[in-house]
Amino acid sequence: MSRPTPPKTRMPVPRPGAAPGRRRLTLGMGALLAALVLALLPLPEGADQARAATAESSAVTKSGAPGPYDDFSDLKVTVHQTKGLRWQGVKVSWTGGKPAPVLGKFNFLQIMQCWGDDPDKGPDRRQCEFGNEARIPPGTSRDVSPTTDPQETDDFTTDPRGNTFVPFRPVSGPSTTSRLDTTYFSAGDTNSLSWLPNDGKGEGEAVFEMKSSLESEYLGCGARTTASGAVQPCWLVVVPRGEHEPDGVSDVSRPTLTSALSRSNWNQRIVFRLDFEPVTNTCDPDKPERVIMGSELATDATTAWQGELCRTGTHRFTYTQSGEELARNVVLAPSDSSAGLAMTLDPVQAPEGAAPVVHAPVAVSGLTIGFVWMYEKGTFNYAPFKEVRLNQRLLAKALTQSYASTMVSSQDAVPDYLTGNPRYIGGDPEFLKLNPAFDGNDFNSPIGLVITSENTDSARMMWEYILADPAAREFIKGEKDPWGMKVNPEYLKDGVITDSLDYFPKADLTPTTVECSGGAAGLTMARTGQEVVPYATDMHEAAVKIRRGDIGTAYECTVNQSITKWATVERATPVTQRQMGIVDNASAVRYQLNAAALPNADGEYVKPTNDSLLKAVAEMPDSEVAGVKAADPARMTDGAYPLAAVVYAAASLGQAKDARQDYAKVIRYAAGDGQTQGTASGQLPYGYAPLPAAMRTQAQQAADRLEKGVVASTESPGAGTTDPDGEPGGGSGTGTGGGDGGLGGGTDTGGTTGGDSAGTAGAAAPDPDASDTSRPSVTSTDPAKQNVAQSGGFTPSDMLGLIRWVVLGVLIAGGVAALAGPVMLRLSVRRGTAGATAP
Repeated sequence: MSRPTPPKTRMPVPRPGAAPGRRRLTLGMGALLAALVLALLPLPEGADQARAATAESSAVTKSGAPGPYDDFSDLKVTVHQTKGLRWQGVKVSWTGGKPAPVLGKFNFLQIMQCWGDDPDKGPDRRQCEFGNEARIPPGTSRDVSPTTDPQETDDFTTDPRGNTFVPFRPVSGPSTTSRLDTTYFSAGDTNSLSWLPNDGKGEGEAVFEMKSSLESEYLGCGARTTASGAVQPCWLVVVPRGEHEPDGVSDVSRPTLTSALSRSNWNQRIVFRLDFEPVTNTCDPDKPERVIMGSELATDATTAWQGELCRTGTHRFTYTQSGEELARNVVLAPSDSSAGLAMTLDPVQAPEGAAPVVHAPVAVSGLTIGFVWMYEKGTFNYAPFKEVRLNQRLLAKALTQSYASTMVSSQDAVPDYLTGNPRYIGGDPEFLKLNPAFDGNDFNSPIGLVITSENTDSARMMWEYILADPAAREFIKGEKDPWGMKVNPEYLKDGVITDSLDYFPKADLTPTTVECSGGAAGLTMARTGQEVVPYATDMHEAAVKIRRGDIGTAYECTVNQSITKWATVERATPVTQRQMGIVDNASAVRYQLNAAALPNADGEYVKPTNDSLLKAVAEMPDSEVAGVKAADPARMTDGAYPLAAVVYAAASLGQAKDARQDYAKVIRYAAGDGQTQGTASGQLPYGYAPLPAAMRTQAQQAADRLEKGVVASTESPGAGTTDPDGEPGGGSGTGTGGGDGGLGGGTDTGGTTGGDSAGTAGAAAPDPDASDTSRPSVTSTDPAKQNVAQSGGFTPSDMLGLIRWVVLGVLIAGGVAALAGPVMLRLSVRRGTAGATAP
């Protein structure tokens, strides 16, 4: 087959009478002016915030079309990520619609996820997860009828009550048999968004919860493949709704009731192709297993790396999430079936007589106060609250159950011991002082802070941050804030809050009696704060619950055959979702949660971004083990995010050789290809900052040290290695004995001082016999004292900035070149004239 002939390029035709030199001067000046403008233009808003960086390169925008009664041709909808998808949140935004009315539920969008058989045609309406939503917003049902839609001609079966509906047909299994059939999805777990009203400008945005087949097997996204092995696409369907029903009726006194699946409404759909990452396990199950365990701050990164590690290795690596203390204890005495590599924030302290432990930095992340906060500014005027500031005392108030909303429902009386305290954080004068833009009612606030019950290093880091602030510390001790708010007295008891606390206690178990409905009179249950704001299993689950606006609050008591039980509150509609919690930054980014800005030691309110995380790493002091950075929220300054943390992979040198080789491979991958940010398998998920270059080198050297095993007694352990006596090792360069046992793996210096923990020459090894055991101060040779560009990985904003300066250079060069010709020509003419007239 011959290639089509490319179109001819039209050459510019000079304007009559324009001199070539003048044209070049004009072009040159234009290029220089363009360069100046480019240099002065600010980067787009948020370009430096990698926490929000999803695969924007796969964003797709599509327009609506005219309908029989409503014209959607000005509507433009953007799905901000359509490739590399997994279970996550994806932003959907739109412009060009008509504003929703103050009264009446018109002019809104409905969004659903679907599977399909034909990659060219997309899905039909039986293949879409839609309906069964809580609180029954308008247009939620799967009911259809020729009576309400003249174009409805499909002969659907009726349910036992005689209602005609669009059945849901899953990838495999029987179709649903009624509109209320919850075989596949229900009000508590459906991801369809049926009522997203346009704002006063006819615009709006929402975050849609994408589900892979691991969460919604019936959709099969990421699991279904073609004959050639390619992953089949799924679909996002957006149905715009106007001011008319399919029969032409436009009555503002009644809500829009017909389903998005009704034929006339479905015909107006806007369809987006979705490409999911494969979810099939590509690792050979017959391969022997190597177990890694530890911090949740490493979970997303480690699981992202698993496929690539298996593909090129002899073992499959599994990750067991646990508290870091448990992981540290396990790796000190690993067996063939237990974890030989721990992901931890604090270092492993090897006891006397044990083999040394090597530490390698593998990930930079941190804790985030993630939230979704919608509130009603006026009648049917819903707005997202995105910019929230929280200080340490506000966090202390929320974590000590000092707001009544964390203890009782809005219908219950405030407990006597909390009288005078704001019921909700949105009514706290301190919160309003920090957040003057919030103009909703106090009850338009999250009822509490979602937390986990795990014992973790990161929980201790949070308490260190709170207790380092004098105002927060005094509040916890019983001192009222300037507006008279007091701490919940249950937290004044000895031992509840301590400097070494590594979990979030719910100390107030005061019961509230709740009458039950649906049974004999007099049946009651006792509800405590643990039912009002339940613990989450882990931070990932907390992020999902916050994203959905449903944290599992148990307000209602129901009776079934004289047995009482809690019924959770129905899931909020998208416009009334408001929840907040402590989550890891990777989960916050994954589910597109907003992040609260927190004050650092300078009093500057900072959000977690690549830049602020790496600035924090640069300011972290060493822990008790040299070369292992200690999170120190109270010391963060100059734009550093206070709740940043470095995850270290720790392994004992006393393991079998093959185990050490396998775990060394994990470290090498984590510090190499695993630091490339992206959404594909093997890449570093967004929400992590790429390791600084020096830390990558440190990790690679740690891998070499691990693979080599226990060194001779004449060699000194390197930075990040604990020697058999449990004391910190020396610098990462070689020891004075000339061996290469140091973590730095540097060349023999013939007895000179080795490099520091970054491999930087000239830093002396710490004296293990020194009496000062305090944390060393940060120095100019600190391995993490580098900016984002020095991390060796490029974020989207890095690339944008790099491209901008490259273009700037090209424009300047082009301008100079364009000017040089005419200038040199004029000079040569002048010289020639001068030469001709010289005697």
